[in-house]
Amino acid sequence: MAVLPTNDPALVDLILQVQGFSGAETVPHPKGGETTVRQALIEIYSVTEVDSKILKAVAEKAGNSELLSLTTPERKEDLKNYLWGSDVLDILQENPTAKFEPAELTGLLRKLNIRLYSISSSLAANPEQVHLTVATVRYESHGRMRGGVCSTFLADRIDESTPLPTFIKSGAGFRLPAPEDETPIIMVGPGTGIAPFRSFLQERQATGAKGKAWLFFGEINRATCFFYESEFEAYLADGTLTRLDTAFSRDQVQKLYVQHKMLEQGKELFAWLEQGAIFYVCGDAARMAVDVDNALREIVATEGGKSPEEVNATWTT
Repeated sequence: MAVLPTNDPALVDLILQVQGFSGAETVPHPKGGETTVRQALIEIYSVTEVDSKILKAVAEKAGNSELLSLTTPERKEDLKNYLWGSDVLDILQENPTAKFEPAELTGLLRKLNIRLYSISSSLAANPEQVHLTVATVRYESHGRMRGGVCSTFLADRIDESTPLPTFIKSGAGFRLPAPEDETPIIMVGPGTGIAPFRSFLQERQATGAKGKAWLFFGEINRATCFFYESEFEAYLADGTLTRLDTAFSRDQVQKLYVQHKMLEQGKELFAWLEQGAIFYVCGDAARMAVDVDNALREIVATEGGKSPEEVNATWTT
């Protein structure tokens, strides 16, 4: 589900204050006509992302040659380090002499983008609802509390009257087998990566799906982060879910992740794969998915008696 959030008005008001705007000044609306600069910064433009376009403009206005040099190709890594944890307000506060006209400032900013969330409910079980599993991002950087644009929008800034622009973006590949199909499924979903698998399990229960289902779930602590625990226990009890393996990384001295649980159950997991099981993974693509992929390759190599080269030669995703 795609959600178009709005920026935190408190952050926008600080930007207006630094620039000396009242907020009522008018700026062109990208779709025609005009709007106030405050409304534009809340609803249309991103104020948490900084790119070379606004950096160059700020550097030139402030006469900051060091900042300008960061925008050159050879200082790409330095620029990345400088911008880590920074937003538009930080750049403007660090360069107080960089003053813009309202329309000039908005013309330097990127558009506010949609955020995509995996849907964590099934229409077969909840025909009038859509559920999302959202981790609210909050952190401190440069002496100021920050928040994820969309996660804090959903957590803090909406009520029943708030407009919530959304649309559905379907995926062709991430689907369950037909209910009558007895193909087993293996689902790996740490953290909020559990979202699509909660929807899978709701769908399986509502449609009476026949195949076996195995879920690997991981988070930080069992006591505070076992999302949907009672639901999963009910699915185990009624047969919707065949197996559940959990990995709570900080509940023991040595960190434990889903890939470790997979390796522990390598023999059984390989047996399911030999039965034609479909393997699904959802979550952090940069790290977790790579570790899960490596663990799965190791299992196939060890239990299937294949060399790493043979596994790689036949691997498809």
